[in-house]
Amino acid sequence: MTEGNAFAGKSVMITGGVGFLGSNLAATLVQLGARVTLVDSMIPRYGATLDNLAEFKDKVTVNFSDIRDAYSIRFLVRSNDFIFSLAGQVSHLESMQDPLTDLDINCRAQLSLLEACRLNNPEAKLVFAGTRQIYGRPQVLPVSEDHPLVPADVNGVSNLAAEMYFALYHRVYNMRTVSLRLTNTYGPRMDLNSDQKGFMGVFMRRALRSEKIQLYGDGTQRRDFNYAGDVVDAFLLAASSNEALWGESFNLGHSKSYSLLDVVCLLRNHADFEYECIEFPMARKAIDIGDYVADYSRFHELTGWSPRISLEEGIDATLKYFRSRPNRWSNG
Repeated sequence: MTEGNAFAGKSVMITGGVGFLGSNLAATLVQLGARVTLVDSMIPRYGATLDNLAEFKDKVTVNFSDIRDAYSIRFLVRSNDFIFSLAGQVSHLESMQDPLTDLDINCRAQLSLLEACRLNNPEAKLVFAGTRQIYGRPQVLPVSEDHPLVPADVNGVSNLAAEMYFALYHRVYNMRTVSLRLTNTYGPRMDLNSDQKGFMGVFMRRALRSEKIQLYGDGTQRRDFNYAGDVVDAFLLAASSNEALWGESFNLGHSKSYSLLDVVCLLRNHADFEYECIEFPMARKAIDIGDYVADYSRFHELTGWSPRISLEEGIDATLKYFRSRPNRWSNG
């Protein structure tokens, strides 16, 4: 974010603030002079670690609360100028294995947050981190916001319902809400130890450990990728841009897509490992969406946002970050 600074001296709350994207957003907001409160339940499998705050821990306030706790959220939302709703259960497979927890975190808790703001801070600007998963299997590429919404798993359904609540609260209560539909996001501070948060974390961890990477199917599935810093820029622009954004939902994405085999080849420029193609596990195949590439032109037209970091640059920066922090991925 290069033009102006809408955040200096402002109070900002980030749910999921100790996790991957929340901590990257917090780091930038601290640099911009905001007063930042991070709300996080610190549930280990969801990826939060205080190591993410190491460079700026004395410049933020951390509240160890679960977003499902409506009473604490009602108190915490007060007096914040901006609220970024980033807390979530992001595993597609886990959403199918434990759908009620996914519903609780990704939908019910988001509605609770909106109600808390309506009752205690209706002037706050809210940005919701949504997901491309709400589209399901693409019927046409690239996928624009006009694409049919046919989620392929419980995670997509929960996120779609939450997104609709954010839009509803704008229409009915005139609250300033906006949703961004994230695609494959990666970068410093991501959780490399989980096998449930998308393939990029798994690939990165295995590459760093010189372990074999397994590709499901033939590896030709195509994806677009966003580096964490570009997504942070999008969050800040969404929160501070003109009123044309309020009540709307927008895709993020990248102009260039890659196959999973391409990703492996890029990683092999930086690490020594083997790879193999294997059959899709049935549970994953049932919810796989195939190729996905986003059309982010609407958000670009309203904010000027475009991703700046190529996948090649992003992989290099991410691996350098984690090589300087081997405790985040080594075998111990």
